[in-house]
Amino acid sequence: MQLYFITGNNNKFTEVSAIIPRLERLNLAPDEIQSLDPKVVIEHKLAQAANIHSGAFIVEDTSVGFNCLGGLPGTLIKWFLDTIGPQGIADLVLRYNDHSATVLTTIGYRNMRGEIHYFLGHSTGQIVAPQGTSGFGFDPVFVADGQSRTSAELSAHEKNAISARGIAARKLSAFLESEIQTVKT
Repeated sequence: MQLYFITGNNNKFTEVSAIIPRLERLNLAPDEIQSLDPKVVIEHKLAQAANIHSGAFIVEDTSVGFNCLGGLPGTLIKWFLDTIGPQGIADLVLRYNDHSATVLTTIGYRNMRGEIHYFLGHSTGQIVAPQGTSGFGFDPVFVADGQSRTSAELSAHEKNAISARGIAARKLSAFLESEIQTVKT
């Protein structure tokens, strides 16, 4: 079975395909609707993608909530990054006493029969002043719990082992393996 990751973000594709090597990329960028509910965002992306591609595919959305802002920006993190960038995010969050953040990655998988499954990855950590040069998005300002370096200071392998995206991708990978075993028996 061929599986496609429908994304306009090559960095996300690289991270997920390190866990699911048979994954192929369809370089499409589904609309990012404005909703604070990650499932609503994923459902919209899945519906859009189904109009373009009839095979098995995945879509992904990662949200980041800052406790000092009552969980915002959540699914709107892309817009924060586009407008104020990692430095602006650090400047904003570091004004407060609570620098904690929660990252949630939701992967939506649509199989050949049109059945949809969701896989969640969750991590927590702290927002810090930008450090490191690798990674993308909020990586330079996020230190996951149990780490002493930002995600931008970790190797790709180290980051994938602890990131919300890595966790969700491993759950999807395990599901795909069980699905393949079911078909074989």
